[in-house]
Amino acid sequence: MTPHDKATSDRIAHLAAIVLKRANVLETEKELAGSALAQHHTSKHTSARIGKVAGHVLGDPHACAEAKELAGSVLAQVRQRERASMER
Repeated sequence: MTPHDKATSDRIAHLAAIVLKRANVLETEKELAGSALAQHHTSKHTSARIGKVAGHVLGDPHACAEAKELAGSVLAQVRQRERASMER
């Protein structure tokens, strides 16, 4: 990992597990939680598609607070070249 890489913390992975266990969360929230867990203790990064999902969750007034925190974490892990494609 280089100094500019980000990693999913244990705390964020725990939040992701909480979101996945809930019955009444949106599919997009579950998708974010899955992405965060997939990046925990790996070198994986957020794809542009998941980055867009994260942006949608951040703007959704009905999204739970945990999902919004996951969205922020996932967005922080989008690679620079992926960010360029998200902005198009």
